Amino acid sequence: MEWISRILIGAIAAFHLYILYFEMFAWETKGPKIFRQFPKELFPKTKAMAANQGLYNGFLAAGLIWSLLISNPIMRLEVSVFFLSCVLVAGIYGALTASKKILYVQGIPALLALIALHL
Repeated sequence: MEWISRILIGAIAAFHLYILYFEMFAWETKGPKIFRQFPKELFPKTKAMAANQGLYNGFLAAGLIWSLLISNPIMRLEVSVFFLSCVLVAGIYGALTASKKILYVQGIPALLALIALHL
């Protein structure tokens, strides 16, 4: 089960690196295609806000990657649980405030990784 949790953590970290890229560097080009419900003129005005969000997603990815590199099994578990819990909370909050899709692409994978860690 350890390898399953590590694969899930790696995939979640990769996803958050993509979010970092998208929100920090491709907000004005990819944003209107992903968030079609928003007017296109909104994206240049919210570029700094999106970059800030992207930076936070980068911190989540860094913490998850760090958890994969820790050799002490107790510390690895604790760091993994912390960062996966952060991702899960962000997914729940995003589903409640922005789009239910966030729960499925962010929250559920984190929950599955947390379950795999404890099996």
